[in-house]
Amino acid sequence: MSKRPKVTVLGSLNMDISVTVPRLPGPGATVVGSAARFTPGGKGANQAVAAARLGADVRMIGCVGHDDFGRQLLAALHTEGIDADAVAIAAGIPTGLAMIAVDTEGENLITVAPGANHHVGPPDVAAAGATDRDILVVSAEIPAAAIAAALALAGPCVLNLAPAPENAAALVATGGQDLEWLVVNESEAAAVLGRPVDGPAAAAVAAAELVARGPRHVVVTAGAHGAALAGAGGPHEAEVIEGFPVPAVDTVGRATRSSARSRSPSRRASRPRRRYGPPPPRALRPSPARAPRRPCPGPPRFSPPPV
Repeated sequence: MSKRPKVTVLGSLNMDISVTVPRLPGPGATVVGSAARFTPGGKGANQAVAAARLGADVRMIGCVGHDDFGRQLLAALHTEGIDADAVAIAAGIPTGLAMIAVDTEGENLITVAPGANHHVGPPDVAAAGATDRDILVVSAEIPAAAIAAALALAGPCVLNLAPAPENAAALVATGGQDLEWLVVNESEAAAVLGRPVDGPAAAAVAAAELVARGPRHVVVTAGAHGAALAGAGGPHEAEVIEGFPVPAVDTVGRATRSSARSRSPSRRASRPRRRYGPPPPRALRPSPARAPRRPCPGPPRFSPPPV
């Protein structure tokens, strides 16, 4: 049997609260939808689950709150066979939430309340650097300073720069050639390049330009049009992989069991939650106090993302 690759993921963990609506609401509008569904998510956790299901030995690093949502997210990761022992549990800070509206065509509108994800700091980056790993996967939805520090670690790295922070171009430059793969969509590529990127032809040009900035390989996704890949055939060449039609369930891309089976948490945290403003944009801050772990209630499990 071949050796399982060791993957460390540094990124976000969120509880997704999704509602199916007949149409996405506009400014000032109220739309009545389905019952709310609570499912484990977060870009980092979803990538960890995907890697584990592909056969990798995965370690997840991030931060959750000392609440029911945090305990459910940790239990869901353990159910998937993912080592979540390095995930910090922050006292007095809520677990990250993603509030998602999905219309009948599968399009979505997402608002993220980062919560504990915005408190990923130096101890978490140090934990990522200390792991025995073949590759480090870094997702956004955590502070840009933490991303930059992680990209400075030795060893190959995959960066999914979604959503793109204000210093997106500087982060890509920080990774240099240790940034094995950069994965962005059109708007995120535009944030790095400082110009619009629209459509598969523009995505191919953008991918080639991004490779010239340091990453060994770049993927620029273009929605239903497919994706552009640069780096495999040379620094200035990009290949367009055309999309193919599939029935859209939704475009959230989270790992859920199914809309019909998702369950709400068994109970909510009884204590009030503090509100926190945005983190400082440049300096890394220490992670907050980590509360002792408690047994997790059985959460809804991660399941394959809808196609």
